[in-house]
Amino acid sequence: MTRALNDIADVIQDYFDALHFCDVDRLQRVFHPKAIYATADETPLLYRTMVEYIPVVAARQSPASRNEPRRDHIDAIDLAGENTAVVRVRCSIGPRDFVDFLTLVRTEGEWRIIAKVFQIIERPS
Repeated sequence: MTRALNDIADVIQDYFDALHFCDVDRLQRVFHPKAIYATADETPLLYRTMVEYIPVVAARQSPASRNEPRRDHIDAIDLAGENTAVVRVRCSIGPRDFVDFLTLVRTEGEWRIIAKVFQIIERPS
């Protein structure tokens, strides 16, 4: 169990790094190719596949290049079994804070994010 938690924490750290540096290679390593990306904070519901999401990150100016402080944190990791987990994380990009619910699956011995569903919280200026 401890190994699974450590492996998942490593994936999440790579996820945070990928977002902070807009590193699409790293992002593609942490997300399963069939993963979904969704939020109900946009109208209509924002839903993307990885084929749609990766170019969005590639076109973004990275928080690292703007010298933004890192504000990323794992709130909880909940294992459902040997191959499924849900992780609640918080991170920030620009004036927005995000609460992400990341569902991970272990396939071929590796943990990867299969779903990202998130809440956007605008920070006051």
